Amino acid sequence: MTVGSVLMALSLYFFKEPNGFVTGGVGGLGIILGQFTTASMGVWVTGLNIILLIVGFIVLGKSLGIKTVYCTLLYSGLVDLLEVLVPLDKPLTDQPVLELCWAILITGIGQAMIFHADASSGGTDVLALILKKYTSTNVGRALLYVDIVISAAAFFAFGIKSGLFSVLGLFCMTFLIDSVLDMLSSCKYFVIVTDKPEEISAYILNKLDHSATLIKGEGVYSHAEKAVLHTVCKRSEAKHLQRFIKSVDPQAFTIITTSSEIIGAGFKEN
Repeated sequence: MTVGSVLMALSLYFFKEPNGFVTGGVGGLGIILGQFTTASMGVWVTGLNIILLIVGFIVLGKSLGIKTVYCTLLYSGLVDLLEVLVPLDKPLTDQPVLELCWAILITGIGQAMIFHADASSGGTDVLALILKKYTSTNVGRALLYVDIVISAAAFFAFGIKSGLFSVLGLFCMTFLIDSVLDMLSSCKYFVIVTDKPEEISAYILNKLDHSATLIKGEGVYSHAEKAVLHTVCKRSEAKHLQRFIKSVDPQAFTIITTSSEIIGAGFKEN
């Protein structure tokens, strides 16, 4: 959550605000309001986030979550701090496409990390949750509607060029967040045909702290009895399990596939 909030603050301050990239969210609103008022972008981001947190607690209650409060306040505070420590009066480069790519990349990764921790960066996420509560619209669609309206405002605030960049950035960022979330959430599914099920099962239970399902099988060609183990593990654990299988049973036949989501004990809760 901390790393994700830091990345989002860096992207907003160094890439989005100097170029007028309004890719939705309270950050986008802050950029627009900072352009037409005496208050800075950071002041607007902090003020709007605090107001939305208060509204969120009134409407949604405790379901808003302490994680969202933490990410929102950290994100807003970092933007304010950057305005004081690193004042900017122009973009970092004269290449807007390059800076848009970095804005999308850094924001997408940061937002995905926050979502992966079952949190949010507040802001328009709160509006989307409120909209979901009183309508049949799901959160993702509601958030997209809100962000599209904010991005479209860039056409009026900064002109056609910035508006086109902003809308393009919003849609690219949406796809990137989904891709990073899939990567962070993906697990490995093992099907292991082995003569050493006890050793491998013990490793899965004691070292990886996961369980497995043992099925008795028979080879169609050899008609020899085989043990077939089914288990899932995290990406970081897959190589360790693969090496252990090879060390105890070099003749084991192992099928490893990638699963985008595992629901159950030790993984994602229902």
